[in-house]
Amino acid sequence: MKTNRKAWVWLATLLSLFIIIGVFLSPEKPKEYPAYVSESPSPSGIKALYTYLENEGVSIQRWSFSPDRLPAAESDQLLIMIEPFSIPEQEEMEAYENFMKAGNTILLLKDNPKGMFDTKTVLIGEGAGNPLIRDGKGNTYQTDLLSGVRLETSDDDTILLDDLDGTIAYSSPIGKGQLIVSTSPGWVMNGNILESDHLPLVLTLLESGGADRKTILVDEYLHGGESEASLTTLYPQWLLLLILQLLILTVLWLWMRGKRFGGILIPREETVRFSDERIKALSAWYLKGHQYKESLVIQAEYVRVLFQERWGIPTSKEWSELNGTLERKLTAVSKKEIDSFLSEIRNVLEKERISKQEYVLWSKRIELFRKEVEDR
Repeated sequence: MKTNRKAWVWLATLLSLFIIIGVFLSPEKPKEYPAYVSESPSPSGIKALYTYLENEGVSIQRWSFSPDRLPAAESDQLLIMIEPFSIPEQEEMEAYENFMKAGNTILLLKDNPKGMFDTKTVLIGEGAGNPLIRDGKGNTYQTDLLSGVRLETSDDDTILLDDLDGTIAYSSPIGKGQLIVSTSPGWVMNGNILESDHLPLVLTLLESGGADRKTILVDEYLHGGESEASLTTLYPQWLLLLILQLLILTVLWLWMRGKRFGGILIPREETVRFSDERIKALSAWYLKGHQYKESLVIQAEYVRVLFQERWGIPTSKEWSELNGTLERKLTAVSKKEIDSFLSEIRNVLEKERISKQEYVLWSKRIELFRKEVEDR
């Protein structure tokens, strides 16, 4: 016994050492970020722009909550939405619109913004390399990264950026605020922002939204903002490893102590004497002797006794007089089934002989009422 215990202790110790060495020696995988996330240092993130604005003294912060928590009063804020994963629901879109109507601004950067804020687009296909882009002041810029979509504008809209194929960015008044839409979210990516004239183009859009005098909010809600944290993010890896080892050692210790999990076996002599064997033998006698009617009478009388013990219904009452009481008490049984049972059982019990089929059928029906009464 002592030898077995020592073997298990050594086995658990070696297993723990292997786990610890494996954790510390295994190389850490680089963290993966979704695209257009302000915390992402990968080429597809926008951490460079966020850090740049933060270092320039601009009031900027991340917004990871649902749009219904945005201020519904004028707060002079600029919300930047960059390539949302999906188009928000109608209620969320209304919350964004109320945010603008109160005097705030939304800058939407999306390859194809059709379906958001009633934006209308035109497909032109992919353009040629290094096209010239013009702003509202006549300044020209170069870029090799353009969407194959252009924007349709109305008389109330102000064109901010365009090229020979159409409008790339425009601003539109929404209540006391405004909406700025651009079809080139790729300009703000870490891997692209310093290419060509992307940074001046992005700054042009931010200036149009009043970024120099407003608080900037980067919308992370549409990138999975209020998602639930996983177990590995809530607790450090060393703590999870320690808990796992404690669980393994606990199981091994219980095993060595001889613990067994499961139900307790009851000695047969405690149950045989007062078991249901006598009842089973009696029922078998009734079946072999075709005493179907006598058996049904006993079952019916037992149910009547249960009625009296549980609900105070006298056994002297006829079956047909029990409709109202049983309908109130037996809520799980339909009124139709209760009426059918009470109207037919009297005729069955008055028969001289009952067939086996009738006996099986009525035994099931009586059993249903018995269970309903005993379960209540």
